[in-house]
Amino acid sequence: MGYAYDFAEANDTGWHQHPRAQLLHAISGVMRVATGTALFIVPPGTGLWVPANTRHVTRMPAGLVMRALFLREDAARAGPDDVTVVAISPLLRELILAACNEPVMWDEDGPVRHLVALALHEISHAATRPISVPACRDPRLQRVADALFADPADGRGLELFADIAGASARTLARLFRRETGMSFQTWRRQLRLTEALALLAQGETPARAAAAVGYGSGPAFGAAFRAAFGTSPGRSRNAL
Repeated sequence: MGYAYDFAEANDTGWHQHPRAQLLHAISGVMRVATGTALFIVPPGTGLWVPANTRHVTRMPAGLVMRALFLREDAARAGPDDVTVVAISPLLRELILAACNEPVMWDEDGPVRHLVALALHEISHAATRPISVPACRDPRLQRVADALFADPADGRGLELFADIAGASARTLARLFRRETGMSFQTWRRQLRLTEALALLAQGETPARAAAAVGYGSGPAFGAAFRAAFGTSPGRSRNAL
């Protein structure tokens, strides 16, 4: 079934789960979806596949236009096994919109079955996008993460986060390694690049996206972006 909602105001769903799998897609605006293991950034041109019974929280900014599919167990076999950001092809986008115009209960022997079959085919062949950041569960790390999510350009080192975190820089560094499998510097770089990708998807130029997330050098931003995503910021902006 399709589900459509336009958010006039910012919305936070709180932690919840669904008995059916979901494919979340925003026609405009950027969704941020947190699970117990990661934060996923979902810009236009992508969607988030959420398997059934996955606890998550979705944050939508004011003005976000969301369209989603809910899939029962047999249909959900078309999607990945884990929460995954996927590319939404122009065809899949139109199929999602068409499904949202159908009634909740539709005739499985009627013409809608062709739309559904094509949508499941597109989902099963959708390319994945590495637009996520490992979650920080320890409250001390969460304080650091919250500050950087609010301002990815924040250039402070761990020693300057010690007061707000309530832990020493050494302890924070150890916790980052233990909880995310990354150093603090690597985790922050991944956050900055995923946020930059979201900005590019909203039409920002590579130079503005780089500056917004803390890169003072265009070449340095381009090199880091290509290392993370396998393409240049300019090509990514045109592709999303």
